[in-house]
Amino acid sequence: MDGVFVSEEADARKPQTRHFVLAAARCGTVLGDGCWMVGDNPVNDVGGGRSAGLSTIWIGNDRSWPPDDAGPDHTVPHARAAIGLLLLHSAGHTKTTA
Repeated sequence: MDGVFVSEEADARKPQTRHFVLAAARCGTVLGDGCWMVGDNPVNDVGGGRSAGLSTIWIGNDRSWPPDDAGPDHTVPHARAAIGLLLLHSAGHTKTTA
C-alpha cells in the first residue's frame, strides 16, 4: 500500500472525479496506477471510484448490493477483509519513481 487518503481532506466531494484525483496525488500516484476505492456507499464510494477508473471494493456490512446498480469489483463483509484483499493484490506491487 502506497498511501491512504481520508475524504474530509479534499476540497471536492465523492463521487466527483476530482476527489479521486486529489486522493491519488496525496498518495504520490495518478488515477489508473493500481489505485483502489474502498467504501460502504454504493453511489459515492463504488460508483465514484468506478467513474474515476479505480478498482473498487464494497464493504457490505451484512447488506445486499442495490439490484439496479452495477456491482463493485469485489465485495467483502467488513473492513478487515478489505485490508486483507488489498494486501493480497499489492503483494507484488512496488512503488517506482521516474
